[in-house]
Amino acid sequence: MTDQPEIPEQNEEPATDQHPLPEVPESELPGAIVAMLFSATEPTRVQMLASLTGYDVRKIRALIEQIEPEIQRFGLLVQWPDRDHIQLSTSPHHSQIVRRFLGIERTTKLSPAALEVLAVIGYRQPVTRPEIDAIRGVDSSGVLQTLVARELIEPVGRLSGPGNPVQYGTTGEFLKLFGLSSLEDLPEIPEELLEQIEGSDSEGVDPLRSEE
Repeated sequence: MTDQPEIPEQNEEPATDQHPLPEVPESELPGAIVAMLFSATEPTRVQMLASLTGYDVRKIRALIEQIEPEIQRFGLLVQWPDRDHIQLSTSPHHSQIVRRFLGIERTTKLSPAALEVLAVIGYRQPVTRPEIDAIRGVDSSGVLQTLVARELIEPVGRLSGPGNPVQYGTTGEFLKLFGLSSLEDLPEIPEELLEQIEGSDSEGVDPLRSEE
């Protein structure tokens, strides 16, 4: 009698060629992090960098802080759109030569209204259109649409309450435009601006105060 091939049971797990990613050697970790950030087209989660390299998030954050001066030496800027995401951008110090290299003769300037709305969102985010309108005293819907289209702001949630209005926040493009590493680098609000908006919030809360 010829031997019959064994037939696996139906509940047997199929074979797979997938294996856990090996831990990146610590000596190669700085290069691996920079390479991934350089190739990314949008802000990257720090958790993803940790998972792909086999290290914990605290190790990745500490390493980025350590190599940041070296990254800046090569004309790049480390930017944190929020605590959990990171991206690389060209340094504002080299903006003129970069524009020349890319063939960008001039950049489109933002209108005073757009800068006003960006200031409100930058310092107060997340913030709704009615809150922005109350601060500025005019309808901001058109300006918001323009800023969303230019990817400088984006919807980040909805406020609980009547109508559930959309809340807006800044994006990584906002940081790039103003050459900021994070929102913590925003300058102090001028005192005259604070005086102008103090009466805009119906509950007596400063509408441009950043959360500590």
